[in-house]
Amino acid sequence: MNLSGYVADPGGRQHPLGALTSLCTSDGSLSLHSSCFDEAFHSSAGALAEAKAKFVAPAQVRRFRSGTPLRVLDVCVGLGYNSAALMAELPLQGAPDLQWWGLELDPRPLTLALQHQGFSTLWPAHVLQRLEALRDHGHWTDASCGAGGRMLWGDARTQLKQLPKGLGMDLILMDAFSPGRCPQLWSEEFLAALAAQLAQGGRLLTYSRAAAVRASLRRAGLELRSLLPAPGQRQEWSSGTLAERQAATSPLAKHGPGWQSLSLMEEEHLNTRAAIAYRDPTGQDTALLIHQRRQAEQQACHWESTSSWQRRWAPFTRPQAGT
Repeated sequence: MNLSGYVADPGGRQHPLGALTSLCTSDGSLSLHSSCFDEAFHSSAGALAEAKAKFVAPAQVRRFRSGTPLRVLDVCVGLGYNSAALMAELPLQGAPDLQWWGLELDPRPLTLALQHQGFSTLWPAHVLQRLEALRDHGHWTDASCGAGGRMLWGDARTQLKQLPKGLGMDLILMDAFSPGRCPQLWSEEFLAALAAQLAQGGRLLTYSRAAAVRASLRRAGLELRSLLPAPGQRQEWSSGTLAERQAATSPLAKHGPGWQSLSLMEEEHLNTRAAIAYRDPTGQDTALLIHQRRQAEQQACHWESTSSWQRRWAPFTRPQAGT
């Protein structure tokens, strides 16, 4: 499957993701590769396994009670795995009232996924219907339980501002392309704006373990935890980050399903030049300008070099052999 060139969104703007080429991951689930970002949407271990391990398990959706709202923001919906896996985890009876928003630049990944038989067979009928409604209409509603969802197409930096005020998100699923490829969505300013959307006890979940990302989230007032590797994934020192706006009455546990406290090595990582933030003060800068700004700040600062940190922790920063 290959789709080249640009495609217009419902508003008529072009989306420069380049060619989208299908990939089959280790668990048999579909992923895509963007030629523009030169990056796959998921790890090779498996798109479905990644969604379950890095987003569903640490979300702990079963803690939300029947009849209460569960507000979810999916940043960079892509093929829809993260939200679909989250919806599939909710019980059919006695589920919270899901109120869902998605931010996505390009409608093609979801469209291509829904054209793939293997992808469609992964989900219960009601989840598949919601994905199809998002593709066809940009929204879905389930009047029987008060649930609903809406997609906001376009640059996430702009579309985030279109969300209703004062929602208080319970979960934010952050799955943009990597900071090295798409620093626009990992800037200090954008991450702070996401953190401001969280309710007390709300969690932001991401595959990124980058020091710049974690440092920005901590400066935004969030408590950090390190995500554990997904089944079948290489055993590395971290597989992502859980960041929570803590509620005074229920502090975040040191260990939980799919997470643990940051190690001393990870804490020291946040004191290296790698932790210098990506900065995008206008919310309109290009990736090149953001990288140039960060590189200049790194060269001028007196923090420990990342290479020095790596040498000190070399036995722990390398993937374990045979995994």
